[in-house]
Amino acid sequence: MTLRGPAGDLLPALTARLAEITDRIERARAAAGAGPVELVGVSKHHPPAAIEAALSAGLCVFGENYAQELESKRAAITDLGARWHMIGPVQSNKAKRVVGCALIHTVDRPSLIAALDRHATTAGLTQPVLVQVNVTAEPGKAGISPQSLPDLLDGFAACSAVVCVGLMLIPRLGSPTEIADQFGALRGLRDEHSRVARPQVALRELSMGMSEDFELAIAHGATIVRVGTAIFGTRPS
Repeated sequence: MTLRGPAGDLLPALTARLAEITDRIERARAAAGAGPVELVGVSKHHPPAAIEAALSAGLCVFGENYAQELESKRAAITDLGARWHMIGPVQSNKAKRVVGCALIHTVDRPSLIAALDRHATTAGLTQPVLVQVNVTAEPGKAGISPQSLPDLLDGFAACSAVVCVGLMLIPRLGSPTEIADQFGALRGLRDEHSRVARPQVALRELSMGMSEDFELAIAHGATIVRVGTAIFGTRPS
């Protein structure tokens, strides 16, 4: 497909940046002896033309932070190859808007799980989610504490249409060593709790790592990385 207009104008630079990021992911994966790593292009605040260009360049998974923006872009982008991840906080009263995504990264409380399960059941689909963990107990940050994680995972047993497939982390700012410690802590939690059989829970994914630190995240077990600026450039103001 030949792109014209804004999408065509964006395509050359975006193709080059995507190729560089893909190569860096593959080198980091090989160095870690890791399995496949899924790249999520964080398209928050970027126009549909940028997503169309990214699709043409070979990217197929896009992450959005806001339910309304996600909903409008899902409606605007009709390419069947596009898959959508919700990577921002979700209010329980907006759960209906995000159900149907390939993956929701930011589940952190029973009320949200219940709302997603209700809407997914009504829609007749199975909704995969990740639990967001605040491994450093950073005040004001979303995510459940490591101490409360077991009870939240146990709660998925009440679901009929939501399944937890892994854990997610937004690290606290710090030195590379401090960030690596947080990535390692999330992997430790995943490994620990994956040994416990729970209905509607199969912990295989680790969503961690962004433009500045995705290689470090891959070295510590990330299976999903979320990269925005390094692919799409600076977000429009």
